[in-house]
Amino acid sequence: MIYSDVPTPPAHSKEKGILKSEISFLKLSKKAVILAHYYQVPEIQEIADFVGDSLALSQHAAKTSADIIVFAGVHFMAETAKILNPDKKVLIPDSDASCSLSESCPAATFRAFIDAHPNHKVLTYINCSAEIKAMSDLVCTSSNAEKMVASFPQEQPIIFAPDRNLGQYIQKKTGRDLLLWEGTCLVHEAFALEKVINLHKKYPNALFIAHPESNPQILDIASYIGSTSGMIEYVRSSRAEEFIVATEAGILYQMQKEVPEKRLYPAPAKEDNECACSECEYMKLNTLEKIYDCLINEIPEVDVPLYIQKKAIIPIQRMLALS
Repeated sequence: MIYSDVPTPPAHSKEKGILKSEISFLKLSKKAVILAHYYQVPEIQEIADFVGDSLALSQHAAKTSADIIVFAGVHFMAETAKILNPDKKVLIPDSDASCSLSESCPAATFRAFIDAHPNHKVLTYINCSAEIKAMSDLVCTSSNAEKMVASFPQEQPIIFAPDRNLGQYIQKKTGRDLLLWEGTCLVHEAFALEKVINLHKKYPNALFIAHPESNPQILDIASYIGSTSGMIEYVRSSRAEEFIVATEAGILYQMQKEVPEKRLYPAPAKEDNECACSECEYMKLNTLEKIYDCLINEIPEVDVPLYIQKKAIIPIQRMLALS
């Protein structure tokens, strides 16, 4: 028996079962594919054709043969899918599914920041808008950021945006002096150090693993730091039987499927909520009902202006080639 707070799929009502069947029918009839991030609710992960982190989702979007892409994630992810598939229809279940990190980097302000440092190359974390990607020399994800930094000559000054915490972590790992944009993810900023320590006292055999978007105090006590896919692989390959996991709680569903015999505990957040963990309110805007509606009506459709597409595709393709 697993004693953990891992979210489990809700009991399937007849209506939910019918809804899933109709979504499956619509996918086939419209030649659509559903891509879902690890942070989606379990019932969306169950009906998705592919579940992954930002890098894997970008790679999958780049090679899909579907006519319609339904992106169960947040807006910048759907934008990336559109940039990689300009001739395909890209839908997002809820047009309000934004991202606190992406919002922390407004295009006009970032343009001025770049102009103030003309000798710098621009490396941006994929968790940013299409406009920001269009200003970039290279894009990265949390799983390949070190490799992307290493692709620049040692003497080349680099702007890293928008996540300050990830940038500081990469600086420490690579020894490079990055000029950091002061953006953060509210979900990963929410972990409470004292509560994590107290949880570890309760489960002293548990290894603490964290996403690099977490603040430095959290990363300093982590046994492993990595992307969502990296964290899943670490838990799968580790001999340890218990883990405290510091990232958005949605990852625990797929993680527990990979290691059903192990115990997983979500790292506690500063503010108590229903599960005492850290959840992304934007990710949780997507629902089965909204996926069904967007497949039926083929809206909301994500559109990226052509001039931005043409600029933003270059750093994304460079990343995919280097990956």
